Amino acid sequence: MKITSTSCICPVLVCLCFVQRCYGTAQHSSIKGTRNQTKHIEGETEVHHRPKRGWVWNQFFVLEEHMGPDPQYVGKLHSNSDKGDGSVKYILTGEGAGTIFIIDDTTGDIHSTKSLDREQKTHYVLHAQAIDRRTNKPLEPESEFIIKVQDINDNAPKFTDGPYIVTVPEMSEMGTSVLQVTATDADDPTYGNSARVVYSILQGQPYFSVDPKTGVIRTALHNMDREAREHYSVVIQAKDMAGQVGGLSGSTTVNITLTDVNDNPPRFPQKHYQLYVPESAQVGSAVGKIKANDADTGSNADMTYSIINGDGVGIFSISTDKETREGILSLKKPLNYEKKKSYTLNIEGANTHLDFRFSHLGPFKDATMLKIIVGDVDEPPLFSMPSYVMEVYENAKIGTVVGTVLAQDPDSANSLVRYFIDYNAEDDRFFNIDANTGTIKTTKVLDREETPWYNITVAASENDNPSLLSHVTVVIRVLDVNDNPPELAREYDIVVCENSKPGQVIHTISATDKDDFANGQRFNFFLDEHLSINPNFTLKDNEDNTASILTRRRRFSRTIQDVYYLPIMISDGGIPSLSSSSTLTIRVCACERDGRVRTCRAEALLSSAGLSTGALIAILLCVVILLAIVVLFITLRHSKKEPLIISEEDVRENVVTYDDEGGGEEDTEAFDITALRNPSAAEELKHRRDIRPEMKLTPRHQTFSTLESIDVQEFIKQRLAEADLDPSVPPYDSLQTYAYEGQRSEAGSISSLDSATTQSDQDYQYLGDWGPEFKKLAELYGEIESERTT
Repeated sequence: MKITSTSCICPVLVCLCFVQRCYGTAQHSSIKGTRNQTKHIEGETEVHHRPKRGWVWNQFFVLEEHMGPDPQYVGKLHSNSDKGDGSVKYILTGEGAGTIFIIDDTTGDIHSTKSLDREQKTHYVLHAQAIDRRTNKPLEPESEFIIKVQDINDNAPKFTDGPYIVTVPEMSEMGTSVLQVTATDADDPTYGNSARVVYSILQGQPYFSVDPKTGVIRTALHNMDREAREHYSVVIQAKDMAGQVGGLSGSTTVNITLTDVNDNPPRFPQKHYQLYVPESAQVGSAVGKIKANDADTGSNADMTYSIINGDGVGIFSISTDKETREGILSLKKPLNYEKKKSYTLNIEGANTHLDFRFSHLGPFKDATMLKIIVGDVDEPPLFSMPSYVMEVYENAKIGTVVGTVLAQDPDSANSLVRYFIDYNAEDDRFFNIDANTGTIKTTKVLDREETPWYNITVAASENDNPSLLSHVTVVIRVLDVNDNPPELAREYDIVVCENSKPGQVIHTISATDKDDFANGQRFNFFLDEHLSINPNFTLKDNEDNTASILTRRRRFSRTIQDVYYLPIMISDGGIPSLSSSSTLTIRVCACERDGRVRTCRAEALLSSAGLSTGALIAILLCVVILLAIVVLFITLRHSKKEPLIISEEDVRENVVTYDDEGGGEEDTEAFDITALRNPSAAEELKHRRDIRPEMKLTPRHQTFSTLESIDVQEFIKQRLAEADLDPSVPPYDSLQTYAYEGQRSEAGSISSLDSATTQSDQDYQYLGDWGPEFKKLAELYGEIESERTT
């Protein structure tokens, strides 16, 4: 099958508005099917060969942007099996088949029905096949071919990044690169000159130029001055077809700005200036401004101002305002018209950032002369000193002179001056001033301890012009007088341990004084001599403004006395010396062996015995229960008593039994058997059993001497007779027993009942060293010894 293309490939010009169709023989792509052939070669037998088939393909070309009324002819398909009788049918498949490309199934002619754009699709892949029209069987295998869209110059160059904004320093060398621009063309760069672009400058000459091939923009002049012209607009054109006539073009704008360099020195507009300054101008205030012009901008225009010479160098100073680039003239010292009426200053302004490439354009500084005229002003009075410091003693009498201030009129008129103190409405007026002399005096008695310093403001005005005022500060120091006695530095909580030893330091105290001592305070501590010597505590002056409290005796007891009071005296070292008295409160507390306070409360003795709160409550409950049982038992016993006499009719013939045990130890109305046990007792010496008898040594010895002289047998008979004659006894016999033990032994009694009346020299201090188990015993014996000592 032959594939024939009849498109004419002629030079394509933009000015052509039609495409000429011409027929010619194209390259053939065929699948040749040949019949079976037999070659007769001498000497060889006849050989039969099987026919061979092979693919040979070619390309079709179609012009883009076809605008004719008829479909554009592309090419022709032909099969070797086609005898021209219409039995062969041609079929076209693939990209665009049936829509863009159509085929005549009888002749095999291919046409393009639409206008194609190479920039959208460059080629199409299609498949062709010849089949038998009657049997629909393929006569040859399917073949593949390509239809390429042939380019024409239908796209102009474009600058995709434009417009451009770029800067270049002024005064740059000619040929300095500014920017490279690039234009793109969508046409086929491999076919013709449709995509071959050249650059040219349409606007911006003679300042800039552009390279036709690379698009690099460069400066075209020497020393382009920003101060002369800052902005340039350059138009660059890109044209395809290598710039030939008929090529398409595109353009872009490049905005070029010249950046500043320091190529201009500062310049003062005038060489001489004059400034008026009143003599009343305040020191440190700005009195004038001056400015030098610089054609540069930014940091290249920064400058500093300085006073290079003149007679006002020490009176005035100049600084630079960085925002406005002005020189600010300030006053360093006060002006006085009466002393000097004018000053001359030479002021210089110089750039701070220099570019040595342009040093030949310098010098980058300029100078001018400034004349300052001092104006005469009526000034307020001037004090002789900027401030005053005066002293006065406290407790001084009202009207005491503190000091004097002095002010004068600085003007040539030398007017009289009046003085007064500038008080606030709420201030207490402790001082007044003589309006004519300026003498300050006290109006109240001053107390240094209340206010040690006073600050007052004295004003002075001229008699001729009272509105002109000047002020001065007067500081008055109140000097100290010894008028305050010393006192304790604070409230002291002093504790003494029960096991303290004589001479032990239990606390250290100090004192303070509101008065001011130039050489340091000195206090003396001592006990009041008019009081008797304290047997418990003493005071020791440590001679360093402190004193120590010491114990005089051993051991203290909270149960006997838990608080002691110690009066002390404190005197200062002033002239005259002052003293005060104070009373120290000393509490007695229980302490550990290392001196740590355990408790200071008297009720804490139970806790010291080792009993907790729960144990105490349990003991109390047990006691209450026992008492309730005893009361119940006694109540039941009394309710069961029977009468002594069973029958009133027969008293003698009945035996009366009773079981009366008496009321026990608590029955104070029962028979007192003490008299039977002690034969020496008399009727008038009976004591109540519910009251403890006083223990006396002398009656005891007398009882013993009487006991030796009394006959016991006579005593018993006497008691028996008394019982028989007593009408209150029962009318029957009773048995009386006497437990008399006889006379005293020579060995004495081993009872400890009377041992409390005897004194012992035993020392029980060793009990405190036996450990916690004997702590309570040591405290009890310590209290007994303390009572004896007391």
